[in-house]
Amino acid sequence: MKRLHRLLAALSIPCLVTLGLATAARAYAVAPAGGPEALGFSSSRLARIAAWQQSQVDAGAFSGAVAAIARNGKVAYLRAVGFRDRAKTIPLQPDAIFWIASMTKPVTSVAAMMLVEEGKLDLTAPVHRYLPELKDMMVGVETKDPASGKTDLMYEPQKRPMTVEDLLRHTAGLVYGVGGTKVDQLYRSLYGMTGVYRRDKTLADFVSGLAKLPLAHQPGEVWDYGLSVDVLARVIEVASGQPFDQFLEARLFRPLEMVDTGFHVPEAKLSRLVDPPAISGPPDSVMADVTKPTKLFSGGGGLVSTAADYLRFCQMLLNRGELDGVRILSPATVKLMTTNALPSDIRFAGSGIVGPQGGSTWGLGFAVRSDAAWSMVPGSVGSFNWMGTSGTYFWIDPAEQLIALQLIQVAPSMGGPFNRPFRNLTYGAFRVPDQGVPDAAAAPVRIDSDTLAAYAGTYRLGSPSSRDMQVPREFGGLGVDVATENGQLKVVSPIRGMPAAKAGIMAGDIITHLDDAAIQGISLNQAIEKMRGPVNTKVRLRIIRKGQDGPIEVSLVRARIRLQGAADLQVVNKDGHLLIEASGDLPVLDFEKGAAITVVPMSSNEFFVDGGDHTRLAFLRDGAGPMRLVLNPGPWQITGQRIN
Repeated sequence: MKRLHRLLAALSIPCLVTLGLATAARAYAVAPAGGPEALGFSSSRLARIAAWQQSQVDAGAFSGAVAAIARNGKVAYLRAVGFRDRAKTIPLQPDAIFWIASMTKPVTSVAAMMLVEEGKLDLTAPVHRYLPELKDMMVGVETKDPASGKTDLMYEPQKRPMTVEDLLRHTAGLVYGVGGTKVDQLYRSLYGMTGVYRRDKTLADFVSGLAKLPLAHQPGEVWDYGLSVDVLARVIEVASGQPFDQFLEARLFRPLEMVDTGFHVPEAKLSRLVDPPAISGPPDSVMADVTKPTKLFSGGGGLVSTAADYLRFCQMLLNRGELDGVRILSPATVKLMTTNALPSDIRFAGSGIVGPQGGSTWGLGFAVRSDAAWSMVPGSVGSFNWMGTSGTYFWIDPAEQLIALQLIQVAPSMGGPFNRPFRNLTYGAFRVPDQGVPDAAAAPVRIDSDTLAAYAGTYRLGSPSSRDMQVPREFGGLGVDVATENGQLKVVSPIRGMPAAKAGIMAGDIITHLDDAAIQGISLNQAIEKMRGPVNTKVRLRIIRKGQDGPIEVSLVRARIRLQGAADLQVVNKDGHLLIEASGDLPVLDFEKGAAITVVPMSSNEFFVDGGDHTRLAFLRDGAGPMRLVLNPGPWQITGQRIN
């Protein structure tokens, strides 16, 4: 493993391309002859990942990126693009060390489940069994005086104690304190020179300070991202009898040969550390300072790692808890962790990623793709993932035996726009199995100009990949992100240029009625379903706004909402030939933007690309309906419809 890291540090990016593959560790044997193709990928389409990342580096979005993709236990892609430093003077290498931020949480969750398997930790036990100081935490509830409009914070006891399971699934009522509520304001007292969430404090110090604050929600009632996994790290210390960093080193990192993963970067490895993003305030600023040893072993976001190390961690999970003969968890435990753990009536606060809007739920340490119809990213149902605030991101797709991760460093919570293109480009690189090369030269096909002209136009595809669940890229809606808070439907943010923003709806507004029907008590996904509908149809909202006397009535017309990642193809009839190129946000199979390809006819409505991956196409029409375009007809087909 150490030899591998030295090898990767010595190799230039062109050398990596020449060799084709680099192995992450002995679990990843060099791929068979044929490289990525032997693992089901197109080399040319995988190369689009580096090209896209380079375009982001050139645009100043981030200084550099390392991406890794493994399938069937072997590495298909491992490449660094850009620079290690923000000044863009030092080329980035594949063995670069990144602060992985909240990609720490899955590691902490695995550590906790190891203790559950050993009988040292009980998922159903109240947290105060292990941390007695948290037993009497109250729940903060904001109340508003209707006469004065003044908001006060009241306290009520927990209806039931928070459990260890609540910590794993973010239903404990603990938050980060980054919002605008009075409870959030109290949580911000944990940070700074007088707080307890500092690198010179311990997890025990942190928990003692946390015990003086109220919970933001009743345990078990709301999914809200926060400090739960940092508390879980302290629970692990108590249950194991070891400092958290020592437990991870002895029980996870050393057995899995994760040689560059820890809570700080030793001096001998600082030359491989990627400059962290510019961060102005806690909690991120506390965790991102990884150049010196720390006493606060943040289970929520304190680790550094490399692509090679984290691939080993992911491969252990994909192998259902085992790697290279080392058993970390049982298959049953891995299945439990990657299956929905949330009750059906759970409310979601402050997240469009987990919950109905994101087509995902939460297991014990991971977001799990649960609803393809609502998901904004491709992948098999049952895929699980998480990300870090600095832009680090990974997912595991058991159905495809796929692991992919991208390590970048961007400003806090700005990584989302870079995750989706990487995920789309990864699935878009899958080849269609046993795609033969048609022999059209033996019997040339001639098609009349009127028929060719009928095929011209722009086609919108459900997806750029044959390997996902055909994610819908547009729908009729209001263009507003919402969340549930204290049983109310709260506007998180209206989208610029969409109906909600044009109508003056503001962040913080409370939506009480949809078309005269009260929405108090309905689930978030039910509310979203009601807000969506056919384009150009009307919906009435009744909202309550802070500082406004009485409710406000708003009438809106649903507009076409187009999600990032549209896959469009432009078909042009020119001089008796069809020319096709990608015209949306993403390339599609052999087709890219700005590189029109002349397709070869096989019949009056069937064509193929004479080169690349030999994509086949069929133009179909059902009666008087719009023309459809089918790529690679058969079990792996991608279908689109002409939109103009």
